[in-house]
Amino acid sequence: MKNKKVSANYLDYIPVHNSAHDSKTDEAGNVTIIIENKGLFNKIAQLIFKKPRFSQVHLEEMGSFIWPLIDGKNTVYDIAGKVKEHFGEKAEPLYNRLVQYLKTMEDYDFIKVQKS
Repeated sequence: MKNKKVSANYLDYIPVHNSAHDSKTDEAGNVTIIIENKGLFNKIAQLIFKKPRFSQVHLEEMGSFIWPLIDGKNTVYDIAGKVKEHFGEKAEPLYNRLVQYLKTMEDYDFIKVQKS
């Protein structure tokens, strides 16, 4: 008999901000994640090509709503409930969209996901 892999439910995970990145919120509530460009190649690019020391990632409306909810306390399921309450049908398909969004943010190292 083959061993079956047991995959955890992503909705039970708890996302937290990566402390290596700062963020700021403007008057309209839009969130901007600030990333410091570190490393040898980035230093060379900054000196030679006048590249900025910090990069900015501007989140859209839904991302700006989700960002403060990523506090290390709310599970993905909790966040989904608050997104549905705030955006209604505009957020559908909610779970697939939210999980993919959080996985993308995790891939870019903006957040880390912990098992609850």
